[in-house]
Amino acid sequence: MFRAIGQAFTALGLGIAKSFTRVTSFLFKEVIEVMRRPSILLSLVLGPFVIMALFGVGYSGQRRPLETLVVIPPGANLPRDVNLYQQLGGPAVHVIGVTDNLEAGRAELQRQQIDLLVVAPPDVAEQFKAGKQSVIGVEYNQIDPVRDNYTRFVAYRQVQELNRALIQQVVQSGEQYVVQQTGSTEVTQLPPDVVAAPTRAELKNWAQSNPTVVTYFAPAVLALVLQHMGITLTALSMVRERLSGAIDIFRIAPVRTLEILIGKYLAYGFLSLVIAAAITGLLLGVLRVPLLGDPFWFAGIIALLTFASLGLGLFISVAANSERQAVQFAMLVLLASVFFSGFVLPLDEFFLPMQWAAYLLPVTHGIRLLQDFMLRGGTYAGWEILALAAIGGVLFLFTTLNLRRTLSRA
Repeated sequence: MFRAIGQAFTALGLGIAKSFTRVTSFLFKEVIEVMRRPSILLSLVLGPFVIMALFGVGYSGQRRPLETLVVIPPGANLPRDVNLYQQLGGPAVHVIGVTDNLEAGRAELQRQQIDLLVVAPPDVAEQFKAGKQSVIGVEYNQIDPVRDNYTRFVAYRQVQELNRALIQQVVQSGEQYVVQQTGSTEVTQLPPDVVAAPTRAELKNWAQSNPTVVTYFAPAVLALVLQHMGITLTALSMVRERLSGAIDIFRIAPVRTLEILIGKYLAYGFLSLVIAAAITGLLLGVLRVPLLGDPFWFAGIIALLTFASLGLGLFISVAANSERQAVQFAMLVLLASVFFSGFVLPLDEFFLPMQWAAYLLPVTHGIRLLQDFMLRGGTYAGWEILALAAIGGVLFLFTTLNLRRTLSRA
């Protein structure tokens, strides 16, 4: 009996020892495999570090001043000096001019050439003497809920500064709070709220959609998902065929480089567009995100973004030497897209060189265009459509040349 128990414990110990040996052998095998390619290990560390370093250096941390146009109604007894209104506005705004053409100013606001349109009241002095507040119209065009709140804060802040300047002017000129009407024995008592605030702001947002977090970020998420999905689907494509030996078959088969690439574009493009249609349906049907623009233009932007994303993925696939490297490159592109595309932080808060670099990412243009077509009904940034098409075309050309060189090797 004791002998049997001893044999059982011996067998159990041998089994544990053998299992430990097999586990540690696989452990050392994988570690050695990674250490044999120090470039991959180095890039795993340096890749995210470089992106974070570029983010730290390239992000200014400051909001740009709001481009502001002041409208003075014809016949209003108000100064038209730009420097005066710039002093009242402070560093949060940049007064680009003073005009009396309200409709022209609104047209610039619709084209997003300016951020604020300040419409001055025509009769500030008369309203003040009558014991009434004057209304300053502040118009803007924002779909970003964060910038919507910031614009409102800046507008109210500017009105407070204007009221302070008016009160200071009244006190310095010796005006009293009780005004004697000429030719009358009646005395007009100014209400305290009018004395404290001679003007008030009346804000109007000309954006066609209500700025909320869901509606604003939904198109951005759609663009980011489409790019990452296109890159992920294609990044491993040529690497697997190279490792499986299919590239050798392509070298001797009666098939051209363009035929290989076009076939891959069509296959992965079909899958990407089907998924894009499903995500769009969920956004419109479940989250109630509006689609104010032409559906055909919207579909065209989706197709261009998919085309450019597949090109970037195939370019990575041709350039990568292994599946790990291809996956790593895809993740680095995703990380760079989150930081530099305007997905989280506005692009204009980065220094100019980083803005130029960000425009090399397809998702940067995709976010702007999808937000415009879904939430504004159209876009005035037509150059971004051309830029997205150019990125896709250049990537297609580079991938074609690299794949042709790969297939021509003996």
